Amino acid sequence: MAPEVATRCLKADAAAIEEAARLILGGQPVAVPTETVYGLAADATNGEAVARIYQAKGRPSFNPLIVHVADLDQARELGEFADAAMALAKRHWPGPLTLVVPLKSGAPIASLVTAGLPSIGIRIPAHPVMQALLRAIGRPLAAPSANASGAISPTRAAHVLDSLGGRIPLILDGGPTERGLESTIVAATGGPLRLLRPGPITVDAVTATEDRIEAPGQLASHYAPSKPLRIDAAEAAGDEYMIGFGATPGDTNLSEKGDLTEAAARLFDLLHQADASEKPRIAVASVPREGLGLAINDRLIRAAAAR
Repeated sequence: MAPEVATRCLKADAAAIEEAARLILGGQPVAVPTETVYGLAADATNGEAVARIYQAKGRPSFNPLIVHVADLDQARELGEFADAAMALAKRHWPGPLTLVVPLKSGAPIASLVTAGLPSIGIRIPAHPVMQALLRAIGRPLAAPSANASGAISPTRAAHVLDSLGGRIPLILDGGPTERGLESTIVAATGGPLRLLRPGPITVDAVTATEDRIEAPGQLASHYAPSKPLRIDAAEAAGDEYMIGFGATPGDTNLSEKGDLTEAAARLFDLLHQADASEKPRIAVASVPREGLGLAINDRLIRAAAAR
């Protein structure tokens, strides 16, 4: 659970959007209206800012987050768009369609946003407030729905306040949302287009049936390293690459100061680093099972499961 904060709800005028931009650039999440539902937006290039989304929502595990951008040029800086994806983008953007495409090499996106996957979900929102905020910040925004995990999606600022009041610093009130339903999600990562989540836009795509997670709203397993992984380790065995936490040392450390927000932000990067090491096995130090530590442990338990 995030520490209690004073939550302001401001009419989404120019001054409020400027304040929201200041908070987001300072690493804080802010609730913003889109044409679908209200989103909880944070700087997608800042891992600790993204971790605060999960902290505020009480999200139980690190699912991929949709990245919102201002225009197609920005989208192409983050993802690889094949012809089919480009055709959909030109037909439906700005609008309630999310495209999952291969992550572009060198894209400045925090690994927590993609949950360590080689793909990224991107949307260009049509709502004027979200568009104004994106242009004021000049960075992509990760923005899942602005509600506590498992609660009803918010279509009014009052819904956000009821759900996240005391957990986030600011809600931009842009009135009721137009669509009231989360975006359609389509994967365009090679082969036929696959529908990952139905929504306001109808797309000619094959309904995805794979038991793997590629986007929000899917029940599936998460990215796991190729090597066996042991959790709650006090020290490494001779053949293990050790990821430490706090005072428990290792080859690297999730957070030497024991900060769960920093640990969440570094988790996927360090798992990739461990997977690429010469050691055949991975060990991870114990992480407290509270707050963001619950999500970190959920992810680690899944990664350590027998395959």
